[in-house]
Amino acid sequence: MKAVILAGGFGTRLSEKTVDRPKPMVEVGGKPILWHIMKGLAAQGVDEFVVALGYKGNDIKQYFLNYYQLGCDLTVDLSTGGLTTHGGTRENWKVHLIETGLKTQTGGRIRRLQRIIGQERFMMTYGDGVSDVDIAKLQRSHELSGKLATVTAVRPPARFGRLEMDGHQISSFSEKPQTGEGWINGGFMVLEPAVFSYIAGDRSSFELEALEQIASEGQLNAYTHGGFWQCMDTLRDLRLLERLWAEGKAPWAVWNRQLAQV
Repeated sequence: MKAVILAGGFGTRLSEKTVDRPKPMVEVGGKPILWHIMKGLAAQGVDEFVVALGYKGNDIKQYFLNYYQLGCDLTVDLSTGGLTTHGGTRENWKVHLIETGLKTQTGGRIRRLQRIIGQERFMMTYGDGVSDVDIAKLQRSHELSGKLATVTAVRPPARFGRLEMDGHQISSFSEKPQTGEGWINGGFMVLEPAVFSYIAGDRSSFELEALEQIASEGQLNAYTHGGFWQCMDTLRDLRLLERLWAEGKAPWAVWNRQLAQV
């Protein structure tokens, strides 16, 4: 199953970092968050990606064009221009980098990928959110539901600590609990090709139009994920992800967990 990653937005809420690069190329631990998303999916069996480009899409193209060479040692023969690579890790990925327009909305970006997806079931997620969601369980939930679309429902961390009050006395304090908010759309969707018919064109929002209509028809399934999920909307979010990575406590790094079990 191919995985679509929406990577074309302007990232205005993270403008400190997105002036000179697209949001999916903002780094956590020295690697773009897009790499973290793909690495997590690949560790669970997804090896073909369709990346929907828009704002500064050439930066993402350049990253993958140079991906292997930048990850290994090089010998350059300046007399001939010859290049020899040594070592390095080869990812078993196929990556389609597709221009979907600078101002195209989320639905429009997905619709423009129909020629790549064809009539196959596919995954879709956003290029700014990481999670330890179990992809096999997500797919199983979708298959059992028989619906057109399945959305991973997550509970984001509360922005502030939660206080339980008894009059003027605080009876309990919880620092930014994961269950402090209601369920929201966390991306990591499984979609049937019929969803393309719910997208009108480039100006169509997948969330506000297609998913709302699919839900109204009783065709939207929720896979509830109680584990880790975090988007990178703001500088504060980025700093949280950086800290978790630096401390070796990044729950989304499921590939490291697999290596530890070998």
